[in-house]
Amino acid sequence: MLVVLKKNGKQAIGYSKGGLTTKIHLISANDKTAVDFILSEGQLHDAPQGRILMETIGKQKIPISLVMDKAYEDDDTLYTAQILNFKPVVPPKNNRNNPWEYDKELYKRRNEIERLFRLIKGFRRVFSRYDKLDTMFTGFIQLALIYVAIK
Repeated sequence: MLVVLKKNGKQAIGYSKGGLTTKIHLISANDKTAVDFILSEGQLHDAPQGRILMETIGKQKIPISLVMDKAYEDDDTLYTAQILNFKPVVPPKNNRNNPWEYDKELYKRRNEIERLFRLIKGFRRVFSRYDKLDTMFTGFIQLALIYVAIK
C-alpha cells in the first residue's frame, strides 16, 4: 500500500495588485547582513508585520537607530519601536497632522536594505517563489542571505 503525505503548512501567499504575492519583511544591519525576517501575504499591511518583527528581536540594551520605510510610520509601530529601545528614523507622511523631525542623513542609508533585497532577489528561486510552503521558501531565503553575507 502506497502512503502519500500531503504538503501541509503555512503558505504566506496572498493577493495584491500584481496577483499572488508574498512580502518579505526584513531587518538588516547593513547592505550585506540580515538580522531577522518574516513573511506575510501580499494583501497584508506592512506595519503590523514590522511590529511583529521588532518584537521577535526584543528590547535593546542601548538605543539603536531603526531606519524604516514610510509604510512603517504609523503611531503603533513608532510606539512599539520606542518601547523596545529603538530610535525610529522614518519621515512622516505628507498628510500627517503633527509631523516630527527625523535624521535626514541617517535616513539616506535606507537604500542599504533595498540593495540587500536586490542581491537576494538575484536568486531565481527567491524572486519567483517556486516553493509552496513557507518553511521551504524561508530556507532558500536564508541560503541566499548566507551567500550574500560571505561573498
